Amino acid sequence: MKTIEIKEAAGPLAGYAQGLEEEPLILMLDGKPVAALVAIENADTESVSLSSNPQFLALIERSRSRRKEQGGISSSEMRHRLDIGS
Repeated sequence: MKTIEIKEAAGPLAGYAQGLEEEPLILMLDGKPVAALVAIENADTESVSLSSNPQFLALIERSRSRRKEQGGISSSEMRHRLDIGS
């Protein structure tokens, strides 16, 4: 894993983005990690945005907890309710 102190990161962003397929680049501030540049594969802008949205993540966690506690609906039951057949 590559690291660089933010104070030393004076190059263009495109230069830092090269090579991310092999390993991420961690940005450090006084020796502590504060951000990361990572390659993104098989994702669109909306998916990336949602994956770091605290409100969306909280919604997903609430849904998972509710399903664990109360159970869920099978895919066949959902198709029946939506009247879309098997």
